[in-house]
Amino acid sequence: MGSRSKTHTNNLAYIAGFLDGDGSLMLQIKKRSDTKQGVRFMATICLYQDTRHEKPLLWMRKMFGIGYISRRSDGMSELRINGFKTVKEILLQLQPFIRFKSVQAKTLIEACEMLETVKMRNMSKQQLRKIVDLVFIIKKENYASQSTLNKKDLYKELSFKLFSN
Repeated sequence: MGSRSKTHTNNLAYIAGFLDGDGSLMLQIKKRSDTKQGVRFMATICLYQDTRHEKPLLWMRKMFGIGYISRRSDGMSELRINGFKTVKEILLQLQPFIRFKSVQAKTLIEACEMLETVKMRNMSKQQLRKIVDLVFIIKKENYASQSTLNKKDLYKELSFKLFSN
């Protein structure tokens, strides 16, 4: 193994640690008026930093070659990376080094694998139910989830019956 490989591993470990401390993993449901379902799922890796010290975010964006940086009005900057395939590929690289968000990472990888292979309109009720369950696993593991959305409401939003198990 050359030093380049060790450097790459160290970079991934650094980013995983940054994610554990100053990041979030999200599987969101976004309303859409242009789809039959009226909603879509969105997978996101988000890394936060005080705008005065945003250089690590710029470096991470360059390292992955994807994502966008936005400066919020509260003095924070965020690097957002979206897309099922991209999020899954990045998380698979970071997964060996993630310590505190390992449940979210594993769950989001599973959701991305499902969502990148089957379009939502072609999903069975069982597959949609599984995705909803994954949304709520991630939501439960995140620190400050203020959403009042519950599974029953989401099932209704997705237009399929809630069957008792």
